[in-house]
Amino acid sequence: MSAPQAPKWLKPAVDFGPLAVFLGLYWLKGLLPATAALMAATAVALVLSYVFTRKVALMPLVTALVVGVFGGLTLWLNDETFIMMKPTIVYALFALVLGGGLALNRPTVKVVLGEALHLDDDGWRVLSLRFCLFFLAMAGLNEVVRRVASLDTWVLWKVPGSMALTFIFMMFQMPLIRRHMPDEKAPTGQ
Repeated sequence: MSAPQAPKWLKPAVDFGPLAVFLGLYWLKGLLPATAALMAATAVALVLSYVFTRKVALMPLVTALVVGVFGGLTLWLNDETFIMMKPTIVYALFALVLGGGLALNRPTVKVVLGEALHLDDDGWRVLSLRFCLFFLAMAGLNEVVRRVASLDTWVLWKVPGSMALTFIFMMFQMPLIRRHMPDEKAPTGQ
């Protein structure tokens, strides 16, 4: 039995809903209520994903686990450091998985994007390497921002800033993606 067709609003809600909740509550109520709401919204997003698709994607699941651990530590210890470290940990984990996949000659990006993109093997390898390097850079950048900037600046970096950089990074991958898409036309008569 195949998974049911997900409504079009589901992926943006799962990907961006918890971040929007966090940002809104941070500006209204502060970090601790925003962190608790982020944890709850992330759990709701996973449940919605499962209800509509009968599966949960790996990246949102890993993110939810890290949000749960580091959000819980933030609330328990009343220390903003932990929630601010969460993006560093998530980005580093993604880079580690991608780098490990490359070392084993199994481009992990293909597992995540294989339904949306069709690339040749070389394209998947290069895209995996680029994502690995991007996530390492994002982990480093999060560490710099969390250590030198104010909490308000970090929140703006995290929600709109890192999302904008990710979007720009993806746009710069389009020439690579176009170059490595297999030709859809099968040879005729040869």
